[in-house]
Amino acid sequence: MTAPTGLGTSRAAAPDLLRSVFRQHAAGVAVITAPGARPAGFTATSLTSVAAEPPLVSFGISTGASSWPAVSEAGHIGVHILGEHQQELAATFARSGADRFAAPTSWRSGPYGVPVLDGVLAWLVCEVVARVPAGDHRIVLGRVVEGDPAVHPGPAGQSRPLLYHQGRFNALRD
Repeated sequence: MTAPTGLGTSRAAAPDLLRSVFRQHAAGVAVITAPGARPAGFTATSLTSVAAEPPLVSFGISTGASSWPAVSEAGHIGVHILGEHQQELAATFARSGADRFAAPTSWRSGPYGVPVLDGVLAWLVCEVVARVPAGDHRIVLGRVVEGDPAVHPGPAGQSRPLLYHQGRFNALRD
């Protein structure tokens, strides 16, 4: 079957096609954390609100990610919504081989021993209810058990979310 004319140049489905298309999709930026002998965490743009009753969220994680062993074992995980002033924090948790919980990252042990990052716009602690295979990733479903929805503004009282678009972190424009 050929593509209808007038739609531009189409490409066969492949990982690079998916990445190219999703570079056009702006996504909110979150950091997911998991407890353990060494806490683990990573930057995620795949966070999704799944259901309100019961309150469920989901995110994807590669089984090759350095955080996967901790997330695969964790009974609870943390979800942190980042503000536009937290680009460096997002970059730290996205950087391979970084000591993500070393200074200047500010955090504390929260409910169920989950690492909770300070200064984020909002955070949740979720009980892991499923890890669903999805190619080279797992979709993790978490039931919200605690959190802080209060906005913790950044410099100059800003409380706007951090976004990821075109391969870089961005802020909303007025």
